[in-house]
Amino acid sequence: MTRLSVNINKVATLRNARGENVPDVVKFAIDCEKYGADGITVHPRPDQRHITYEDVRKLKKVVTTEFNIEGFPSKEFMDLVLEVKPDQVTLVPDAPGVLTSDQGWDTEKNLPVLKDICSLLKDNGIRSSIFVNPSGIMVAGAANAGADRVELYTKPYADMYSQDREYAVAPYLEAATLAREAGLGVNAGHDLNLDNLAYFNAIIPWLAEVSIGHALISDALYYGIEDTIRRYKNELNRQ
Repeated sequence: MTRLSVNINKVATLRNARGENVPDVVKFAIDCEKYGADGITVHPRPDQRHITYEDVRKLKKVVTTEFNIEGFPSKEFMDLVLEVKPDQVTLVPDAPGVLTSDQGWDTEKNLPVLKDICSLLKDNGIRSSIFVNPSGIMVAGAANAGADRVELYTKPYADMYSQDREYAVAPYLEAATLAREAGLGVNAGHDLNLDNLAYFNAIIPWLAEVSIGHALISDALYYGIEDTIRRYKNELNRQ
């Protein structure tokens, strides 16, 4: 069964627009779990434009499923995750001002630093996942770095899905197969939605986890968060 981790960054964006505590990010995370989410994902950025470091600390106290923190491994970020000790840290190569994650790591070029970070996370009992493009070379680099998992960057799949879904998913199947052979778990995320999720999951049945935020929170505007989580879980259960 592929686990659904709900990324709640957009909930924090809405809250921050008014400078108050509506919607309540912590309560929202608790409710997502109550409605069937298998995990909560956050991506605190240096400018704290959505999830703040203090949000992360508060969420750690209440999340009872899997807590996944994404981010660029700056000193401040690493200090935070070593303090909070989530279940998983997903390393992304975001520049400080980037709007959203738009590429995976070059795991060959950045192998020394990724190796050090994965080792540090392991020493602290935290699972490591490296965000990568669907490339066998990048997957191999993640394995060499000592990562526990890779997260496949799925925007190119989502962009091509309506035109040729078999062509779109092919590099992901190849990368996921190589990851499994290397002993890595496989996660996926970015622009997965109710239209393209079931097919991706069916093609890669050993997928461990998907992290979905923007599409899921947008769907919740129409369906409500309880029904939206149910719909996404149903897509992951389709054969």
